[in-house]
Amino acid sequence: MDTPEVVGTFVKSSYSAGQQNCVSVAPTADGGRAVRHTKDVEQATQVYTRDEWAAFIAGVKAGEFDV
Repeated sequence: MDTPEVVGTFVKSSYSAGQQNCVSVAPTADGGRAVRHTKDVEQATQVYTRDEWAAFIAGVKAGEFDV
């Protein structure tokens, strides 16, 4: 499977409050998202399809990952 092209800027969450130990997210050409570690951008980037990203966001909004 080919990795979709990143077509936007990687953005770090404003909730990180200046911390370096977080991730940044960018859109991909196929409507998915690319996720990478903010502190070490040379590490592998994880790529999610549009449907995978939508399921993740729905889970966050539903509180599935609350501890």
